[in-house]
Amino acid sequence: MEINDTYKTIASASEPFLLKEKSSKFFGYAFPIENEDDVKVIIEDLRKNNTGAVHFCYAYQLGVDKIAYRANDDGEPNNSAGMPIYGQIQSFDVTNVLIVVVRYYGGIKLGVGGLITAYKTVAQMTLEQSDIVEKTIDVHFIVSFNYENMNKVMRVIKEKNLEIVAQKMEMSCEIELKIRKKNAEHVFDIFNSLYPIEVKIKE
Repeated sequence: MEINDTYKTIASASEPFLLKEKSSKFFGYAFPIENEDDVKVIIEDLRKNNTGAVHFCYAYQLGVDKIAYRANDDGEPNNSAGMPIYGQIQSFDVTNVLIVVVRYYGGIKLGVGGLITAYKTVAQMTLEQSDIVEKTIDVHFIVSFNYENMNKVMRVIKEKNLEIVAQKMEMSCEIELKIRKKNAEHVFDIFNSLYPIEVKIKE
């Protein structure tokens, strides 16, 4: 069975995209995020920098195997802003992404249909101009061994072209490795078969 171990996200925060609709201005922003705390910090920053804006509507998605998402209308009519934004995150098939649409109200009501179209369009254009990249899902291992077994361990790391995240080299050594999910079991078994080397998955 082929393990799917890649996902799409955005490489960096995008330049704001502006849509003008009946005197209202909608600014779209996309940010890569790692957790829900990132969302709070970003929204607070945007509120500080856009004091005249009335709505900060957003949606985000986190995770690959276990998906967490949220859509927030921030005072706009129910489901007229957050869900249309989230729909675009799904449509572009990206995760670990936050999209915020900041609205400056121009005095003319757009109606629910108009709002849905505006928020959806801004989210779509913001993602279209973002740098979408594919990343691998990685598993982190901790390999523990005595110094005299260093060569055994280093040989596997070199042969399998493994990425070292951190290392502690003393009498007893520890190396943290990052391995693509689909290769993880195979590499784990190799280290496991090398006595007296201990390997465990970093939670």
